[in-house]
Amino acid sequence: MADVGKTPVARNEKTNNDFGYVGIDAILEQMRRKAMKQGFEFNIMVVGQSGLGKSTLMNTLFKSKVSRRSLMKTEEERIPKTIEIKSISHDIEEKGVRMKLTVIDTPGFGDQINNENCWQPIMKFINAQYEQYLQEEINIERKKRIPDSRVHCCIYFIPPTGHCLRPIDIEFMRHLSKVVNIVPVIAKADTLTLEERDFFKQKIREDLRANEIDIYPQKEFDEDAEDRIINEKIREMIPFAVVGSDQEYQVNGKRLLGRKTRWGTVEVENTAHCEFAYLRDLLIRTHMQNIKDITSSIHYEMYRVRRLNENNTHPNGQQAINANGVPEHEVLSHEM
Repeated sequence: MADVGKTPVARNEKTNNDFGYVGIDAILEQMRRKAMKQGFEFNIMVVGQSGLGKSTLMNTLFKSKVSRRSLMKTEEERIPKTIEIKSISHDIEEKGVRMKLTVIDTPGFGDQINNENCWQPIMKFINAQYEQYLQEEINIERKKRIPDSRVHCCIYFIPPTGHCLRPIDIEFMRHLSKVVNIVPVIAKADTLTLEERDFFKQKIREDLRANEIDIYPQKEFDEDAEDRIINEKIREMIPFAVVGSDQEYQVNGKRLLGRKTRWGTVEVENTAHCEFAYLRDLLIRTHMQNIKDITSSIHYEMYRVRRLNENNTHPNGQQAINANGVPEHEVLSHEM
């Protein structure tokens, strides 16, 4: 007679003990269903002087007109007198997976005669998003799901000079790498020869090391040996030399995204032509969740701890100063 209440074991089923299959692995399917219902949020900032193809690269990455400039009329295009920070959100769906993508643009960065401290408005904006999230988090009756406007990743566009980083590049990344995940890219890399590109990439890596700029993926956040191996390969490739295009051309009987020149077609997704595919894989296919995790558990957490400590250590109304040197009232004064 069969034992009453005993869970039957499926044939050829692997078990960890003598009592048969428990079903712990079903949690993965439960998590997947919940995530599919909720959807995802990803906030990406693009920084660089005008004319480097920031809008085109964003459209190429997500194969949609997601950039702010794509929705502007021609007569609206102008170089602002000061740095303006503009964000635009899109709902993207692919194979049943929904994502709210917010692209944050910084027109005016690096386009002025005097670019001193041009990183400050961007720092203030990033901190303001952390502050907004913090205020929602400490509410007595907080929302079941707090809207996440925190900047998860900043793509920094380096002009293809072929020499070394400019002072403005170093200053920006040195300050901002402390509060956001920075991924530097060489814009319009098809203007460089392969030899010039390799030399430029090497010089940039040397400049980053010399100035102690920690770009994503940061060594100190590698979780294990497997992560270290994968991330080390990425770190050896950074900065990615990219080309963006939302134009399709016929190449060997196939329709491909590319840039047509007198000498042929630069295929955007061909790794022999540029490193766009590596950038796309990092941001979307392999490291998106890790980028969000580091934003939440490292960058935001550092901001949260600092702010809560400030509230405890300034009882006499003294002005609180952030670790980045920006007075607290200025951090919160920047509006979108």
